[in-house]
Formats: sequence, C-alpha cells, structure tokens
Amino acid sequence: MKSRRVAMTISLPPDLAKNYEKLARQEAKNKSQLFREMFSLYQTRAREKEFFELQREGARLARERGILTEEDVEKIVFESRRT
Repeated sequence: MKSRRVAMTISLPPDLAKNYEKLARQEAKNKSQLFREMFSLYQTRAREKEFFELQREGARLARERGILTEEDVEKIVFESRRT
C-alpha cells in the first residue's frame, strides 16, 4: 500500500524556526498540520493573484477595443451567437 504522505525536510533560520514552533503550539497543531494549512492558504492566494492579474489584463484589452460597458459585451456575445 502506498503512503499517503511524503516526508520532507526544510531548513529555517533559528528565529523563524522558533516562531514556527511557537505558532504551532498556539494553534494546537503539529508542525506538519500547520505547514499544510499555510501552504494551502499560500496556493489559494497565488491563484487569486493570478485571477486578478488576468482580470486586469482582460479589462485593459477590452478598453483598447472600446468595450466599456456590459451592453458592449452583450452586443458582442449576441452578434457572435447569430453567426
């Protein structure tokens, strides 16, 4: 049966390691649980950042093409459905 976990080793500066251990105790989690939560949150924020960057780029491209309102978008959508 395959293991559902992979052991990893990381190195931290002493002050960061101490703060990490303190945080794990405060949160009543072991260090692995805390790391999984922190990493999951990091991934979520990275995806949100990417989404907002894409959204800004899309808005920029729309402005360049004169697409400024929802009505402009609807017009394009309905025109493309007719063809």
